[in-house]
Parts: sequence; C-alpha cells; structure tokens
Amino acid sequence: MISAYTKEKIAKLALWLSSFVILAVLLGIIAFVVVRGIGVIDLEFISSMPRRGGREGGILTMIVGTLAIIAISSIVASPIGVAGGIYLTEYAGRHPLSKVITFGADWLAGVPSIIFGLFGFAFFVVFLGWGFSILSGGMVLACMILNTIIRTSQEAILAVPVSYREASYALGATKWQTVSKVVLKSAAPGILTGVILGIGRAAGETAAIMLTAGSFMFRLPTSVFSSARPMSLHLYILAMEGVHPGAIARAFGTATLLILVVIIANLSSRAIMSYYTRTLRQER
Repeated sequence: MISAYTKEKIAKLALWLSSFVILAVLLGIIAFVVVRGIGVIDLEFISSMPRRGGREGGILTMIVGTLAIIAISSIVASPIGVAGGIYLTEYAGRHPLSKVITFGADWLAGVPSIIFGLFGFAFFVVFLGWGFSILSGGMVLACMILNTIIRTSQEAILAVPVSYREASYALGATKWQTVSKVVLKSAAPGILTGVILGIGRAAGETAAIMLTAGSFMFRLPTSVFSSARPMSLHLYILAMEGVHPGAIARAFGTATLLILVVIIANLSSRAIMSYYTRTLRQER
C-alpha cells in the first residue's frame, strides 16, 4: 500500500511535470515565431507604410490601427466593467438581477469571437451605419473583454477585508465614500490587472475585427470612422498568402511584434500590481 508521503511526492512530481510541459510548449511557440520574425523587424519595418498589399514595406498603418482600436475598446469597456463589478459585489447582494448579470458575464466568456464579429457587423456596421471602421471594431472588442474586466473587478473587490469597510462605517462614512475611497483604492491593483489583461486579449483578436474594422485599408486612419487593418488581421491575411516569400516573412515579423505587445501588457499588469501593493503596505 502506498503511503501518504509517497502519494504527496507523486502528486508534486505530476504538478511539476505539467507545469514544465505547459512552459515548454509556450516557449517553443514563441521561439518558433520570434526566430523567423526577428530578422524582419527594423526601424523601417515599424515606421514605413506597407507596399504591394503588405508584402513589402512596413506596418505603420497596422500599428496605428491596432492602437486606435485597443484605445476605444479599453475606454468603453473599463468603466462599464468596473462599475458592473462594484454593483455586483457592493450593492446587488442576493438580488435576482445580480445572478442574471453574473450569468451573462460568464456566458460572454464562452462566446466564439466570430459570433461577436457577426453581431458587430449586423449591429455596428449595418444597423448603426458606422461601416467598416475603427469605432465598430473597438466596440466589438469592448463587448469581448467586458467579461474579463467585470470578473477580475469582482474578485479584486471581494478580496478587500471586511474590516476595512467596517472601520470606514465606524468613522461615519457613507456607502459610496467607503466604496470609492477605501474599497476601490485597495482593489486597484487587481482591477488594473484585469483591464490590462483585457487589452492584451483585444490586441490578438482577428475574427471579430475582420467583420467590423475592414481588411483592405493601407492608409493611415483619419478618424474613428476610418477603416483599419490591425496587426492580428494583417498577420492572418499575409499567412494566407504564404506562397509569396515577402508575405510570409512579414507575417512572422508582425507576429513577433504582436507577441511583444501581449508580453508587455502582461508584464505591465504585474508591475502595476506590485507597485500598488507596496504603496498600500507603506500607507498601512
């Protein structure tokens, strides 16, 4: 019969092996892309306009389009998501509406991105008449990352000790004063992490953007109603033209830059969390 000590050792070994396999697969994918794309990246690639359908030249248009769409999605989704998290944790209680909102937020996480794209095409592009534009793409991505921001805001607010609220009430603070001055300040690291992770997810979406932002525009956008071709969509289209050596090389270069954007977003979330955690500890 296997002893409890041996079972614990086996379980630890299995966990270590699982972690190693996941890390190895991740590093293998990143290395495969970066090794083939790093040679393409230079100042001209980043700062020049595309030529010959993107098979030559740079990706300045795609970088600007990506940043514009991400900016709109984060500006729209962040306040709504944080407000939803505050309502669900501090005001809703056991109200049936809170269960509906929570179910809806969880359901959004399981919806394929192409479904968001079809919704965005039907509603933003056609019904509202915004056309294939940065605004349509940004609004669709806002819908996609809303669940991430709501749920992370919920968890961050729930992690704030109840004693903080009780101390605030004991000093005569109102409900909103307690939420805005005490709870949100303590939950800020987790909330910001959720927002940044949502931005990282938005940066890599393709299907939803294809049906809302357009795919054949190579000029710099002049307004939110201009079409755009973000890096993720540009990468997809170039990969489909893999028979052209210039297309596949620039596809890997674009993928490398996109990986860097996602990595920077994740590292930024960790840095912000660490900074706010240290600041809160010093204030206490």
